[in-house]
Amino acid sequence: MGHREDLLAGAVRCLRDKGYAKTTARDIVAASGTNLASIGYHYGSVQALLNAAVIQAMDDFGAQMALAMRGAGEAGLSTAARLERFWTQLIDSFRTSREVWLATFDIFAVAQRDPGVRAVVAEGLEDARVMWGQLIYGVDPADLQTARAVGSVHQALVSGLLAQWLISPEQAPAPADLVRGMQVIAAQLT
Repeated sequence: MGHREDLLAGAVRCLRDKGYAKTTARDIVAASGTNLASIGYHYGSVQALLNAAVIQAMDDFGAQMALAMRGAGEAGLSTAARLERFWTQLIDSFRTSREVWLATFDIFAVAQRDPGVRAVVAEGLEDARVMWGQLIYGVDPADLQTARAVGSVHQALVSGLLAQWLISPEQAPAPADLVRGMQVIAAQLT
């Protein structure tokens, strides 16, 4: 790996350990084995590097969840069982990667002021919407409009659960509660 990749990997490690707001340039340099000048040369600023690290961490998480959901579908699980497995893995990631998840709120604030970051985040959200619709709910990949609609609801649930969990993990809903709530709501729609 070159300095650019080393810096990004080091920044992701720092996000996991210290969080967005507490990570310094010196922390990243120590974690990456590079030097301070490399940050400016490759990313322009520490904030730009941290923004890239948040996006990388979320991309990594999305890839992990996609693999888990593909495996759940292959096992012949019901939609409810796939959802419960998904929610369990998601909540586990909140516990193990709290600082990274907290950093997503930082990146949303940055996106309001930085059109480049906003475009990257918007693209990531769009990809996630379609992925959730297809992998978790079995929407036909050719039906992007339905996959997006279903995935948009799911994405709203993910964001809402994250906010609840970050504020009060002990009061946030458990996976089975989420699935039960979704079943009750779905029954009311018919």
